[in-house]
Amino acid sequence: MKLAVIGDPVAHSRSPEIHRRLLREAGIDGSYEAIRVRAGGTESALQRLADEGYTGCNVTSPLKEEAAAACDELSPLSQRIGAVNTIAFGRGAFGTTTDGIGATAALRARLGPLSGREILVLGTGPTARAAIAQLSDDIVRLWLWGRDGAKVEALCAQFGCLAYAQGADFEGAVFSALAPYARLPAEIAATLARSPLVVDANYGERATLGAQLGRDVVDGSEMLEAQARASFGIWLG
Repeated sequence: MKLAVIGDPVAHSRSPEIHRRLLREAGIDGSYEAIRVRAGGTESALQRLADEGYTGCNVTSPLKEEAAAACDELSPLSQRIGAVNTIAFGRGAFGTTTDGIGATAALRARLGPLSGREILVLGTGPTARAAIAQLSDDIVRLWLWGRDGAKVEALCAQFGCLAYAQGADFEGAVFSALAPYARLPAEIAATLARSPLVVDANYGERATLGAQLGRDVVDGSEMLEAQARASFGIWLG
Protein backbone atom coordinates (compact mmCIF):
# COMPACT_ATOMS: atom_id res chain seq x y z
CA MET A 1 0.00 0.00 0.00
CA LYS A 2 1.52 3.29 -1.14
CA LEU A 3 0.31 6.43 0.68
CA ALA A 4 1.42 10.05 0.91
CA VAL A 5 0.61 13.52 2.17
CA ILE A 6 0.84 16.49 -0.19
CA GLY A 7 1.01 20.17 0.72
CA ASP A 8 3.31 23.16 1.00
CA PRO A 9 4.95 23.20 3.49
CA VAL A 10 4.89 19.51 4.29
CA ALA A 11 8.25 18.72 5.92
CA HIS A 12 6.79 19.48 9.38
CA SER A 13 3.97 16.95 9.00
CA ARG A 14 3.68 14.13 11.53
CA SER A 15 1.38 12.21 9.20
CA PRO A 16 4.19 9.93 7.88
CA GLU A 17 5.10 8.90 11.44
CA ILE A 18 1.47 8.18 12.37
CA HIS A 19 0.54 6.31 9.19
CA ARG A 20 3.68 4.20 9.16
CA ARG A 21 2.73 3.13 12.69
CA LEU A 22 -0.81 2.35 11.52
CA LEU A 23 0.58 0.28 8.65
CA ARG A 24 2.74 -1.71 11.10
CA GLU A 25 -0.19 -2.22 13.49
CA ALA A 26 -2.32 -3.53 10.62
CA GLY A 27 0.46 -5.83 9.42
CA ILE A 28 0.50 -4.16 6.01
CA ASP A 29 3.62 -3.82 3.90
CA GLY A 30 3.37 -0.22 2.80
CA SER A 31 4.89 3.23 2.64
CA TYR A 32 3.84 6.78 3.45
CA GLU A 33 5.73 9.77 2.06
CA ALA A 34 5.58 13.54 2.50
CA ILE A 35 5.56 15.18 -0.94
CA ARG A 36 5.80 18.92 -1.40
CA VAL A 37 3.33 20.19 -3.99
CA ARG A 38 2.98 23.89 -4.67
CA ALA A 39 -0.36 25.58 -5.20
CA GLY A 40 -1.41 25.15 -8.81
CA GLY A 41 0.20 21.74 -9.14
CA THR A 42 -2.36 19.61 -7.33
CA GLU A 43 -4.18 18.11 -10.32
CA SER A 44 -0.99 16.91 -12.00
CA ALA A 45 0.37 15.63 -8.66
CA LEU A 46 -2.77 13.57 -8.06
CA GLN A 47 -2.62 12.12 -11.55
CA ARG A 48 1.02 11.18 -10.98
CA LEU A 49 0.21 9.44 -7.69
CA ALA A 50 -2.64 7.52 -9.33
CA ASP A 51 -0.41 6.48 -12.23
CA GLU A 52 2.27 5.29 -9.80
CA GLY A 53 -0.14 3.01 -8.00
CA TYR A 54 -0.79 4.93 -4.80
CA THR A 55 -3.80 3.80 -2.78
CA GLY A 56 -4.46 7.32 -1.55
CA CYS A 57 -3.11 10.48 -0.03
CA ASN A 58 -3.76 13.11 2.57
CA VAL A 59 -3.94 16.76 1.59
CA THR A 60 -2.84 19.66 3.74
CA SER A 61 -2.65 23.44 3.28
CA PRO A 62 -2.88 25.19 0.93
CA LEU A 63 -4.19 22.48 -1.39
CA LYS A 64 -7.47 21.27 0.17
CA GLU A 65 -9.78 23.29 -2.05
CA GLU A 66 -7.67 22.78 -5.16
CA ALA A 67 -7.65 19.03 -4.52
CA ALA A 68 -11.43 18.98 -4.15
CA ALA A 69 -11.79 20.58 -7.57
CA ALA A 70 -9.48 17.95 -9.06
CA CYS A 71 -11.37 14.92 -7.68
CA ASP A 72 -13.68 12.83 -9.82
CA GLU A 73 -16.08 12.29 -6.91
CA LEU A 74 -16.61 13.98 -3.55
CA SER A 75 -18.30 12.79 -0.38
CA PRO A 76 -21.44 14.73 0.61
CA LEU A 77 -19.44 16.38 3.40
CA SER A 78 -16.71 17.59 1.06
CA GLN A 79 -19.34 18.84 -1.36
CA ARG A 80 -20.75 20.96 1.48
CA ILE A 81 -17.42 22.51 2.45
CA GLY A 82 -15.63 22.52 -0.91
CA ALA A 83 -12.45 20.90 0.40
CA VAL A 84 -10.80 17.52 1.02
CA ASN A 85 -8.00 16.22 3.20
CA THR A 86 -8.22 12.56 2.13
CA ILE A 87 -8.20 11.08 -1.37
CA ALA A 88 -8.61 7.44 -2.38
CA PHE A 89 -7.59 6.31 -5.86
CA GLY A 90 -9.61 3.70 -7.73
CA ARG A 91 -11.46 4.17 -10.98
CA GLY A 92 -10.96 7.84 -10.24
CA ALA A 93 -10.01 10.10 -7.35
CA PHE A 94 -12.54 10.07 -4.49
CA GLY A 95 -12.16 12.97 -2.05
CA THR A 96 -13.48 13.44 1.46
CA THR A 97 -12.44 15.11 4.70
CA THR A 98 -11.66 13.73 8.15
CA ASP A 99 -10.72 17.12 9.62
CA GLY A 100 -14.11 17.42 11.31
CA ILE A 101 -13.74 13.97 12.86
CA GLY A 102 -10.38 15.03 14.26
CA ALA A 103 -11.69 18.32 15.63
CA THR A 104 -14.66 16.74 17.40
CA ALA A 105 -12.47 13.94 18.79
CA ALA A 106 -10.12 16.48 20.36
CA LEU A 107 -13.04 18.37 21.89
CA ARG A 108 -14.78 15.22 23.15
CA ALA A 109 -11.57 14.03 24.81
CA ARG A 110 -11.80 17.04 27.14
CA LEU A 111 -15.53 17.80 27.25
CA GLY A 112 -17.25 14.44 26.87
CA PRO A 113 -20.51 14.45 24.86
CA LEU A 114 -20.83 17.64 22.79
CA SER A 115 -24.61 17.76 22.57
CA GLY A 116 -25.81 21.04 24.06
CA ARG A 117 -22.30 22.49 24.28
CA GLU A 118 -21.40 25.99 23.19
CA ILE A 119 -18.35 26.18 20.93
CA LEU A 120 -16.67 29.05 19.12
CA VAL A 121 -14.82 28.20 15.89
CA LEU A 122 -12.12 30.57 14.71
CA GLY A 123 -11.48 30.76 10.97
CA THR A 124 -13.34 30.22 7.71
CA GLY A 125 -10.90 28.03 5.78
CA PRO A 126 -11.23 24.32 4.91
CA THR A 127 -10.37 23.00 8.39
CA ALA A 128 -12.78 25.41 10.07
CA ARG A 129 -15.55 24.51 7.62
CA ALA A 130 -15.01 20.79 8.22
CA ALA A 131 -15.22 21.34 11.98
CA ILE A 132 -18.36 23.47 11.64
CA ALA A 133 -20.07 20.88 9.44
CA GLN A 134 -19.22 18.05 11.85
CA LEU A 135 -20.16 20.00 14.96
CA SER A 136 -23.43 21.18 13.47
CA ASP A 137 -24.46 17.52 13.23
CA ASP A 138 -23.72 17.09 16.96
CA ILE A 139 -26.44 19.57 18.00
CA VAL A 140 -23.90 22.07 19.29
CA ARG A 141 -24.57 25.79 19.69
CA LEU A 142 -21.96 27.12 17.31
CA TRP A 143 -20.38 30.55 17.14
CA LEU A 144 -18.04 31.60 14.33
CA TRP A 145 -15.42 34.31 14.10
CA GLY A 146 -13.20 35.20 11.15
CA ARG A 147 -11.52 38.25 9.68
CA ASP A 148 -13.63 38.14 6.52
CA GLY A 149 -17.12 39.22 7.58
CA ALA A 150 -18.72 38.15 4.30
CA LYS A 151 -17.39 34.59 4.65
CA VAL A 152 -18.55 34.43 8.26
CA GLU A 153 -22.02 35.59 7.24
CA ALA A 154 -22.22 33.01 4.43
CA LEU A 155 -21.11 30.13 6.67
CA CYS A 156 -23.50 31.15 9.42
CA ALA A 157 -26.35 31.07 6.91
CA GLN A 158 -25.23 27.68 5.57
CA PHE A 159 -24.68 25.91 8.89
CA GLY A 160 -26.89 27.81 11.32
CA CYS A 161 -24.02 29.37 13.29
CA LEU A 162 -24.01 32.60 15.23
CA ALA A 163 -21.55 35.28 14.16
CA TYR A 164 -19.34 36.15 17.12
CA ALA A 165 -18.84 39.81 17.91
CA GLN A 166 -17.28 41.64 20.84
CA GLY A 167 -19.49 41.41 23.89
CA ALA A 168 -21.38 38.31 22.70
CA ASP A 169 -22.75 36.16 25.51
CA PHE A 170 -20.33 33.24 25.05
CA GLU A 171 -18.76 31.09 27.78
CA GLY A 172 -17.95 27.84 25.99
CA ALA A 173 -14.97 26.08 24.43
CA VAL A 174 -12.96 27.31 21.44
CA PHE A 175 -11.64 25.47 18.41
CA SER A 176 -9.09 27.50 16.44
CA ALA A 177 -8.46 26.64 12.81
CA LEU A 178 -6.44 29.80 12.18
CA ALA A 179 -3.14 29.70 10.32
CA PRO A 180 0.04 29.22 12.35
CA TYR A 181 1.35 32.44 13.94
CA ALA A 182 -1.92 34.29 13.28
CA ARG A 183 -2.32 37.30 15.59
CA LEU A 184 -5.67 37.73 17.28
CA PRO A 185 -7.44 41.04 17.85
CA ALA A 186 -7.39 42.04 21.52
CA GLU A 187 -11.12 41.43 22.04
CA ILE A 188 -10.92 37.87 20.66
CA ALA A 189 -7.78 37.14 22.67
CA ALA A 190 -9.63 38.28 25.81
CA THR A 191 -12.50 35.90 25.03
CA LEU A 192 -10.11 32.98 24.58
CA ALA A 193 -8.32 33.83 27.80
CA ARG A 194 -11.62 33.31 29.66
CA SER A 195 -12.67 30.14 27.84
CA PRO A 196 -12.54 26.87 29.82
CA LEU A 197 -10.94 25.07 26.87
CA VAL A 198 -9.06 26.16 23.75
CA VAL A 199 -8.03 23.64 21.08
CA ASP A 200 -5.60 24.70 18.34
CA ALA A 201 -5.58 22.71 15.09
CA ASN A 202 -1.84 23.43 14.75
CA TYR A 203 0.77 21.28 16.45
CA GLY A 204 4.50 21.32 17.15
CA GLU A 205 6.37 24.55 16.56
CA ARG A 206 3.42 25.86 14.54
CA ALA A 207 1.14 25.80 17.61
CA THR A 208 1.79 29.31 18.93
CA LEU A 209 -1.68 30.21 20.19
CA GLY A 210 -0.95 29.27 23.80
CA ALA A 211 2.11 31.52 23.95
CA GLN A 212 0.14 34.38 22.43
CA LEU A 213 -2.64 33.99 25.00
CA GLY A 214 -0.41 33.15 27.95
CA ARG A 215 -2.50 30.12 28.88
CA ASP A 216 -2.73 26.35 28.36
CA VAL A 217 -3.99 25.39 24.92
CA VAL A 218 -4.55 21.85 23.59
CA ASP A 219 -2.55 21.52 20.39
CA GLY A 220 -3.60 19.58 17.30
CA SER A 221 -1.81 16.31 18.08
CA GLU A 222 -4.95 14.46 19.19
CA MET A 223 -6.88 15.89 16.27
CA LEU A 224 -4.21 14.69 13.83
CA GLU A 225 -4.22 11.18 15.30
CA ALA A 226 -8.02 10.89 15.06
CA GLN A 227 -8.25 12.20 11.52
CA ALA A 228 -5.33 9.99 10.46
CA ARG A 229 -7.08 6.87 11.78
CA ALA A 230 -10.25 7.91 9.94
CA SER A 231 -8.31 8.40 6.70
CA PHE A 232 -6.57 5.06 7.13
CA GLY A 233 -9.93 3.37 7.56
CA ILE A 234 -11.09 4.85 4.26
CA TRP A 235 -8.06 3.47 2.44
CA LEU A 236 -8.62 0.03 3.96
CA GLY A 237 -12.19 0.16 2.64
